[in-house]
Amino acid sequence: MSRVLDELVALLSLETIEENLFRGVSQDLGLRQLFGGQVIGQSLSAASQTVPAERHMHSMHAYFLRPGDATMPVLYQVDRVRDGGSFNTRRVLAIQKGQPIYSCSVSFQCDEGGLHHQVEQMPDVPGPEGLLSEHELHRQRLAQQPDGGRERAYFDIPIEVRPVNPGNASPAQPRAPIKYLWVRADGQLPDVPALHKYLMAYATDFGLLTTALLPHGVSMWDRSMQVASLDHALWFHRNDVRVDDWLLFALDSPWAGHGRGFTRGSIFNRAGELVASAVQEGLIRQRPDWA
Repeated sequence: MSRVLDELVALLSLETIEENLFRGVSQDLGLRQLFGGQVIGQSLSAASQTVPAERHMHSMHAYFLRPGDATMPVLYQVDRVRDGGSFNTRRVLAIQKGQPIYSCSVSFQCDEGGLHHQVEQMPDVPGPEGLLSEHELHRQRLAQQPDGGRERAYFDIPIEVRPVNPGNASPAQPRAPIKYLWVRADGQLPDVPALHKYLMAYATDFGLLTTALLPHGVSMWDRSMQVASLDHALWFHRNDVRVDDWLLFALDSPWAGHGRGFTRGSIFNRAGELVASAVQEGLIRQRPDWA
């Protein structure tokens, strides 16, 4: 594994402080605030540690309440809402500086057979081989980035993201709010199904919200844009998903307005199976005073 992926796997394990109380360290990715994907992944880890191992996480719904501080650890308080014959429900509160910064509900289910169908098919797009990663694309554009963007482009991230249809113009040109990303962890991971779900949840916070910016020719790196997640929902359709193999994130944004953008994503494995679905609404506020 790469150093940053090794660090991410370690911080997702969390420290147990007391029953139903956990602490996670933070990873600074060079953003204005704590990366929301980290809190999502750690909250799922905290919830999972309070249910039997044979129960599988199948859905989560979260709200981001306050910006997090990437220089500080995060405390996770788990409420064991329900333990049923087939399902377990957990509520998780993430706390920094004595205040909640995030809350979520997570549902788990035992293995169960049943009817199966998949209406949506994987988009017919080029594979990840030969595509440049977002990190490589950022570095190619250094000469055209503001100073803050140049600094952030050098930060290593634990998830490799290869856009199928990257925008080449700078400043960005308006285009349809549709994006395809090939995504995988930056290294081989142990065969721990829950860990792969934590990391997929972490990765779903890459790319979703920025899809809502595409029709407007702006970027999250623009100094005049305030971009932050407001809520996030994720459904796991398969229990055998692997994040150290390529996954296709098919993203679109059907609506934006009132300083908010709504986005959704379908996640496929290389075999074309729909392994997860995600939706997110976020703040996309123009702040000329920040420029």
